[in-house]
Amino acid sequence: MSTGARPRLLVATGNRGKLKEFRALLPRPLELLSLTDVGLESPPETGTTFAENARLKARAAASQSGLIALADDSGLEVDALGGAPGLHSARYAGEGGDDQANREKLLAALTGVPFAQRGARFRCVLVVATPDGQEVESEGVCEGSIAFSPSGEHGFGYDPLFVFPDGRTMAQLLPDEKNAKSHRARACQTALPSLLALFGLTEDAET
Repeated sequence: MSTGARPRLLVATGNRGKLKEFRALLPRPLELLSLTDVGLESPPETGTTFAENARLKARAAASQSGLIALADDSGLEVDALGGAPGLHSARYAGEGGDDQANREKLLAALTGVPFAQRGARFRCVLVVATPDGQEVESEGVCEGSIAFSPSGEHGFGYDPLFVFPDGRTMAQLLPDEKNAKSHRARACQTALPSLLALFGLTEDAET
């Protein structure tokens, strides 16, 4: 049984909901820290794709902290809106907007659109960067549709509006169930073997 300090992974986010999800998705041998924990801020997201933004954040966090860093960029792509809000998902209602304002703007933009044409997906690109320049990149996608009104009390962001084929919204899933099927979960599952290898760990590491 290991008695040493757990290896530390810096998650390049200030979003507490996202950090909580990563803590559930990644194995307990890793101690996850936030940008706030190490006194850093996320750089401006100036990329033109989810991958570019994730790389930018992961590289900045790793180089400034000296720790292996993980960053993701994710968003909601709605077919009827040409893929919007996409990269602008977190700030869809403007810089001063919150989750509710974003949801209200999305519903307004889809006024009159029938459910059959409200197809959408959550997309997540995850990048792990080391201070010496190594990188791991993965992507996860979760398909669904946009509801006519919010439902559910779990999750955050657009979760109350995102409907799975079984009729439930992402916000109606218990956290463990969401963490088994979300876009972020799928990206983590793909990246996990390479991420653990950076720490000299394997998937059967003690939890």
